[in-house]
Amino acid sequence: MNSINEKEKKLSNALTELKNLDLSNPNLKNNIENLNLQKTQLEIEKSQLEEKYKILAEEHSSLSKKLEEIKDKEKLDKEKQNEFSEKIDELNQETDTLLEEIDKWQM
Repeated sequence: MNSINEKEKKLSNALTELKNLDLSNPNLKNNIENLNLQKTQLEIEKSQLEEKYKILAEEHSSLSKKLEEIKDKEKLDKEKQNEFSEKIDELNQETDTLLEEIDKWQM
């Protein structure tokens, strides 16, 4: 029972202090105004950063697509080069075969 009375007394004291709290303190108002200005500035900066991030993300996406296109083109070019090399090898073999046949006929 004693602890309840103590708690009630502490609560009563806290309420009295809250009632006596002077909210018209100029420093408090100044601090609140400064905090609001800072909050507004931070919100503006956040908005600007989000916009920049959006632009950078779009650029990244675009560059990634271009890079993939370049890789695909490079792969296709390499395949064509390999096909060309194979055809040259085939022609060289046929030429060698023809030369051998010519040599046989000349003998």
